Amino acid sequence: MWRWVRQQLGFDPPHQSDTRTIYIANRFPLNGLYTPQKFIDNRIISSKYTVWNFVPKNLFEQFRRVANFYFLIIFLVQLMIDTPTSPITSGLPLFFVITVTAIKQGYEDWLRHNSDNEVNGAPVYVVRSGGLVKTRSKNIRVGDIVRIAKDEIFPADLVLLSSDRPDGSCHITTASLDGETNLKTHVAVPETTVLRTVANLDTLVAVIECQQPEADLYRFMGRMIITQQMEEIVRPLGPESLLLRGARLKNTKEIFGVAVYTGMETKMALNYKSKSQKRSTVEKSMNTFLIIYLIILISEAIISTILKYTWQTEEKWDEPWYNQKTEHQRNSSKILRFISDFLAFLVLYNFIIPISLYVTVEMQKFLGSFFIGWDLDLYHEESGQKAQVNTSDLNEELGQVEYVFTDKTGTLTENEMQFRECSINGIKYQEINGRLVSEGPTPDSSDGNLSYLSSFSHLNNLPHLTSSSSFGTSPENETQLIKEHDLFFKAVSLCHTVQISNVQTDGIGDGPWQASLAPSQLEYYASSPDEKALVEAAARIGVVFIGSYEETMEVKILGKLEQYKLLHILEFDSDRRRMSVIVQAPSGEKFLFAKGAESSILPTCIGGEIEKTRIHVDEFALKGLRTLCMAYRQLTSKEYEVINRRLFEARTALQQREEKLANAFQFIEKDLILLGATAVEDRLQDKVRETIEALRMAGIKVWVLTGDKHETAVSVSLSCGHFHRTMNILELINQKSDNECAEQLRQLARRITEDHVIQHGLVVDGTSLSLALREHEKLFMDVCRNCSAVLCCRMAPLQKAKVIRLIKISPEKPITLAVGDGANDVSMIQEAHVGIGIMGKEGRQAARNSDYAIARFKFLSKLLFVHGHFYYIRIATLVQYFFYKNVCFITPQFLYQFYCLFSQQTLYDSVYLTLYNICFTSLPILIYSLLEQHINPHVLQNKPTLYRDISKNRQLSMTNFLYWTILGFSHAFIFFFGSYFLMGKDTSLLGNGQMFGNWTFGSLVFTVMLITVTVKMALETHFWTWINHFVTWGSIIFYFVFSLFYGGILWPFSDSQNMYFVFFQLLSSGSVWFAIILMVVMCLFLDIVKKVFDRHFHPTNTEKAQMYSNTVALSDEFIALQPLSRARNQLSKLSLLKQIQVSSAWTPCAVSQKEKQRAHLLEECWNE
Repeated sequence: MWRWVRQQLGFDPPHQSDTRTIYIANRFPLNGLYTPQKFIDNRIISSKYTVWNFVPKNLFEQFRRVANFYFLIIFLVQLMIDTPTSPITSGLPLFFVITVTAIKQGYEDWLRHNSDNEVNGAPVYVVRSGGLVKTRSKNIRVGDIVRIAKDEIFPADLVLLSSDRPDGSCHITTASLDGETNLKTHVAVPETTVLRTVANLDTLVAVIECQQPEADLYRFMGRMIITQQMEEIVRPLGPESLLLRGARLKNTKEIFGVAVYTGMETKMALNYKSKSQKRSTVEKSMNTFLIIYLIILISEAIISTILKYTWQTEEKWDEPWYNQKTEHQRNSSKILRFISDFLAFLVLYNFIIPISLYVTVEMQKFLGSFFIGWDLDLYHEESGQKAQVNTSDLNEELGQVEYVFTDKTGTLTENEMQFRECSINGIKYQEINGRLVSEGPTPDSSDGNLSYLSSFSHLNNLPHLTSSSSFGTSPENETQLIKEHDLFFKAVSLCHTVQISNVQTDGIGDGPWQASLAPSQLEYYASSPDEKALVEAAARIGVVFIGSYEETMEVKILGKLEQYKLLHILEFDSDRRRMSVIVQAPSGEKFLFAKGAESSILPTCIGGEIEKTRIHVDEFALKGLRTLCMAYRQLTSKEYEVINRRLFEARTALQQREEKLANAFQFIEKDLILLGATAVEDRLQDKVRETIEALRMAGIKVWVLTGDKHETAVSVSLSCGHFHRTMNILELINQKSDNECAEQLRQLARRITEDHVIQHGLVVDGTSLSLALREHEKLFMDVCRNCSAVLCCRMAPLQKAKVIRLIKISPEKPITLAVGDGANDVSMIQEAHVGIGIMGKEGRQAARNSDYAIARFKFLSKLLFVHGHFYYIRIATLVQYFFYKNVCFITPQFLYQFYCLFSQQTLYDSVYLTLYNICFTSLPILIYSLLEQHINPHVLQNKPTLYRDISKNRQLSMTNFLYWTILGFSHAFIFFFGSYFLMGKDTSLLGNGQMFGNWTFGSLVFTVMLITVTVKMALETHFWTWINHFVTWGSIIFYFVFSLFYGGILWPFSDSQNMYFVFFQLLSSGSVWFAIILMVVMCLFLDIVKKVFDRHFHPTNTEKAQMYSNTVALSDEFIALQPLSRARNQLSKLSLLKQIQVSSAWTPCAVSQKEKQRAHLLEECWNE
């Protein structure tokens, strides 16, 4: 029972052995000697709390906060010793803060529970008792046989048993796991491949022995022991047999698999990187300020205690006649009395620590985060996606970003590859409406104005292109160029690993690609978007890849079906940077087709238009297009026999297999004939260039971290404005050793030092980066800091996170932001201070694991420059205002002790102590922190330089904090001594000659203080709405109404009636009203003078923008939308603005016909 309780609380995970034994379909041995292993269920749990542990766990987390723990101690002290204030004064605000925070956190966790329930409740089909049973995902047990249909997501980690294919294979995509969009092939063991029905599977008797779950997505070791006809057959199981939870079944009708890992033990769940608690800069500043105020509090308590005992050295003050000590007090220990008095003063002054600050900040962040989701400017119409906030704790951090790290594919680009151009036999072509149009002169049109190959369909009438011709034999006068094009597009259609979902192929390929046929009849799945774009382009031209079946590839050329036998695939690898296929044509001839980067293809070519193609490839790259070169080689029977033998030997070698394969590939891929090159565009997202330029103007450095190759990454960086054409591009690539890397870094540092004018951009690849970070971190960082833009290519996901960490821990401690769209970007998103997920085409892992999710990169500017700016200004003012108003509140209490012999007499009634932060002053600052817009949002977005005004936490600098603190102390002195001089010297302020007492004095101080701090908030407000007016002036009115009500009744549950009729007496004196107004004006006058002086003589860029936006609003839109009489008055005030062209400036602002007429009337008035 105790262990179960510990497991429910999350302290004691179930015990696991090193391996697990799984009986398929849970058919356990019948001999009774076997005890089944215990496995967890298939529930996914992303929530933080359960019904059982919510209260203790939440309380533990909340009391880890210094302020909450401090007030808990104060509350306990008030319960244990005799203190001047009631325990309610500390207990009630503490209870309020704890309750509100718990409700917020409980609500957020409830949303996570709902999300979990949606996943766990998804319907699945499981084979049980010889039939197919529909159940929920959470009910899947280890050993269950699960049926998955096409396009469904695997609900657990399954070992593949069979599929609808004869060979027992299936295809899946793992985009939601690792960001890879290509199809992966998985296979079943031969003995279970034939079990394609539920009845057949019911006869299977087998056991799986495998390792315990681990996070590595690509590692799985196990074996399957199958019992057939009283014999045991053992088959090894590897990653090719494991179907991971979260992956999706593609291009396969259905499969059956047995669950081996379930729930939180699946590889997907184990790869959930537990989010480290990100803390904003503002929160760190709050903790610093809190410590300073704790020191002030303790100092005041110590001073008061010492002065009390100093005063009591005189006998007449130690035991006055009206306050005789008891015998127990006389005999008590002096040390204990000193400690008791110190604690009593601590309780008396404890309200200088703003406990409600935390709950107000929590509410501000939680409620304020809704504005991001409601912002229509962040809504993407095409996809119907709005911005999402996953972590509201970092809103203000959006206004502090100094470095932006962004992925390229899918983040800066659309991740939609489109075929744009190609070079065939030295001639450039563009695709225009499914037709290839040449850009230069051709053999048939020397002037270059006519297109030679307007469409591949012109070949339809040539008798040499039939299904029986290998690659065309034509009359001498027209065959050569036609053959080059024929070979080029066949190479494109055959040299790939594209797979196809073939719904209907009849009628396809009879001409240019028809829009109505593409999506509904042929669906291509490719290992990269480039391959898919090229195959689709060939299909539009008329060479349609129909599909591959076992060892046969089928192509339709203008309606004629041709079959090619696929002999070998020479897989792509990063060292060769190319792939090849060897095929046998219908005529029996054998061809090698190769495709790859120009740097890997061109050196292997001995024929073709090499130099012309090289020039064309460079032109394509300058346009930001992704390029590939195509080449071929015709193989003789003897050459093929040698190639076949070498490949067989290399692939069956038990030792040094990779090295032997590399040598075999190098031997085969030589003496090629160059066919041409392709240029595919990964189209930039809308306004990427403008967004990057705006980030640069805001003082934010942009780094691009991508897994793409060097040439492609540089071309996209140039096209998106990350690199400028005038920028000096430095390169740290292809470094082989530490020494070589260090020397290259020193050379780059010298180049940067010698040239002080030109901007520098740095390009570094993953291999060189690993060397640089291993031994030369400081040197590498020095080079990076002096570069305007940095591009890191060929980056692994963990390398991205490592780079961000390196910047985070640098001496400047800059605030970093990472933005990406794929699961491979999750590590860097979680490493950065702020993580932004793009809701793109590579799954939702990045969006789910991010702090904020947006649909397009261009939305980043509004998110930072507007929302980030507003959130930071709001919360910075909120924090400082809270400390200010609490200094105003408690300093008069400290000063009052000098006039009551440090007797710990409280200046305010306990009800006022309790409600000051909870009711009287809480709403104005909360509404300010939600609605304040100190500058028009359009001005903020159009002037990115304003972002620099708030960078490096300027608004919460120690100077600003000290200003607010000193302001609070000065106002408190005016409250106290202004009231003291008014009421001192036995002054009678009532008509009947009666004098004011202690509680009246305290009420006067409290009234002046409350009005002053509320009006101070009003002075800080720039953007007024009816809500601001309601809560600001309503708070003052509520205080007066409450005080009259509270002081007008004898409360039966109250021990003392100190405030009875006190407030009535106070307000009945005209002198008091005059004093209240005088003291409020005195407090705020100097503050107003300082603001006016700073704004006119030392304005910041933000203040200049405020004046500019106000002038524009007054002189343009405001006038055009006013009634004629009011507009005429405004015009008279703007006589200095005669330069304005009324007809051009006002009329566009009038959105209706009536308003346009009104604007023309204004123009006539002006002319008169």
